[in-house]
Amino acid sequence: MRHRKKGVILGREKASREALLRNLAASVILYEKVKTTEAKAKAVKPIVEKMITTGKTNTLASRRKLMAFFYTEHPVRKILEVVSPRYATRPGGYTRITKLGHRLNDAADMVQIELV
Repeated sequence: MRHRKKGVILGREKASREALLRNLAASVILYEKVKTTEAKAKAVKPIVEKMITTGKTNTLASRRKLMAFFYTEHPVRKILEVVSPRYATRPGGYTRITKLGHRLNDAADMVQIELV
């Protein structure tokens, strides 16, 4: 039974999975849309939403929390200066997943995750 088994493994060890999700979240923030597989997009969506919600309170504590998650300062700066003011009155739902079809070599379901 799979009671209380939250999260997705993505066929990777813990460290490489966390690095993948951090880098994918940073790419979604920086480029505002990324083409990826459906499983990765569904795994990174709550992470991106939580980071944007954290950035809506532009305080030193929120900046430090974002800096602890991302590897570089570029996505932190973009969240605090560009993205959070854009969604100041929006209560949630900052991302959208659009299906694109199948990848040619392995038929994986491809999607585009973007900021609304």
